[in-house]
Amino acid sequence: MTFIEEMIIKIKTAAIAKVSSQLSHETAKVINNNVISANEKIIAIGASTGGTEAIYNILKTLPPQTPGIVVAQHIPPVFSKMFADRLNASTQLHVKEAETGDYLECGSVLIAPGEKHMRIKRAGDRYQVECFEGGKVNGHCPSIDVLFDSVAKEAGNKAIGVILTGMGYDGAKGLLTMRRKGARTIGQDERSSVVYGMPKVAFEIGAVEKQVPLDHIAKTIISMLN
Repeated sequence: MTFIEEMIIKIKTAAIAKVSSQLSHETAKVINNNVISANEKIIAIGASTGGTEAIYNILKTLPPQTPGIVVAQHIPPVFSKMFADRLNASTQLHVKEAETGDYLECGSVLIAPGEKHMRIKRAGDRYQVECFEGGKVNGHCPSIDVLFDSVAKEAGNKAIGVILTGMGYDGAKGLLTMRRKGARTIGQDERSSVVYGMPKVAFEIGAVEKQVPLDHIAKTIISMLN
């Protein structure tokens, strides 16, 4: 990556962070009055470059009764726990770095640990996560495709998949598999993406049902839940 490309990414990240701070409170008030929760519902989010701010923007507008959320963010070890702790302190949701055996509950968010893949398994009417070491998939560990493929298999039409800003194509095929299994799917649009790579590939292969700006994603999730 060139110096100019790095600067563009940093500037877009800062701009999105500023916008999310201005919009979040008003959006949250709207969503709080409309959310419907269900234990068998699950939300899966994948992101890379610029994703930490994008995920924060979404989660801080969602109320505690939101169905459980699993997140694969391309992030190194240690930083994944710091990221989870930050989200836990600044949102209405219970956020933690995932550990094998964790159950997904309404109002909870599990973040894939850095350098470990994460997948879900159905346990009755609940979902449990497994975190494991493995080779990189699409150049990444954790891989979004690994998570999305498991959500497609275990949750089918009970799931909502969201692909956010990031370079490359990780998550695009997994999101397509989710959609083919009956899941609802959302892609971040080009204007609000720090890097319009992963969402673009997903959109082009038909994996994205709705493509929306970052500040509309939380409301779109709630609309799909309803």
